[in-house]
Amino acid sequence: MKIDRQMGILSILLQKDMVTVPYLAEQFEVSKRTISRDIEDLCKAGIPIVTKQGINGGISIMEPYKMDRTLFTNSEMQDILAGLRSLDSVNGTNRYGRLMEKLSAGSSEFMVGNQFILIDLSSWYKASLAPKIELIRTSIEQHRELKFIYYSPKGESVRCIEPYYLIFRWSSWYVWGWCKAREDFRLFKLNRMEELQLLTQAFVRRQVPMPDLSNECIFPGGIKVKALFDSECKWRLIEEFGSGSFREQEDGRLLFQADYTDRENLITWLMSFRDKVELIEPQEIRAEIRAGIEGMRRKYAE
Repeated sequence: MKIDRQMGILSILLQKDMVTVPYLAEQFEVSKRTISRDIEDLCKAGIPIVTKQGINGGISIMEPYKMDRTLFTNSEMQDILAGLRSLDSVNGTNRYGRLMEKLSAGSSEFMVGNQFILIDLSSWYKASLAPKIELIRTSIEQHRELKFIYYSPKGESVRCIEPYYLIFRWSSWYVWGWCKAREDFRLFKLNRMEELQLLTQAFVRRQVPMPDLSNECIFPGGIKVKALFDSECKWRLIEEFGSGSFREQEDGRLLFQADYTDRENLITWLMSFRDKVELIEPQEIRAEIRAGIEGMRRKYAE
């Protein structure tokens, strides 16, 4: 804690012309006496810190002194490297691995020791996602339009966009950009994009609003679901919706209630439980599932 605090103090001094002891004490939630001892330790370590008394006084680093302003504690560096490793796990290159080597030069423990945060963003679709991500990245950096075929529940269409952000959210990758067909900003899921082409046409960057990535915006709900699950399904309900999504009944079954967004996805999800679930509401979807089961029974009758 002491060394981390002292590095934090040094980082502030490198960014600000002058600070006071009370300011540093408040920032690090310690006493002014502790800050004074930290300043003494930094001076002993060879950092030319000067103090100025009076109303406009404070602590500063001597003007001609030069030092790398990028200071990280061990924990901060571990978080940075964990994030960089996660990007290499999905893009299929070693770009971020090389950057990690630069950041950790002279500190091999960052690379091989004390690593307790491991993030892997790769998926079953890594082989197809990696080239898409690289192409979209190039498109964003060079301000070049991107053309592709997009598959949605409403059918397939050819889209041409000005891409601005690559986003990882809800366990999937998306690109946020200006769609020329819709004349508005849209969010596109990479797994639904095929035949990507980087066009020669360059675009002038627009004022880009940040996408609203709240669950309420992307998954607005609207379908009130009530269903009874067998007790053995508890692990899936907890994993997918949380322990607050159901109430255990006297007979051991689980009364599940939630808002669902997509009718087709709801039916597919319920059918994955086979005979371990009974949909109570909505009645119209219950009737649709019953009709589907009858159609399946006829197909498998023989």
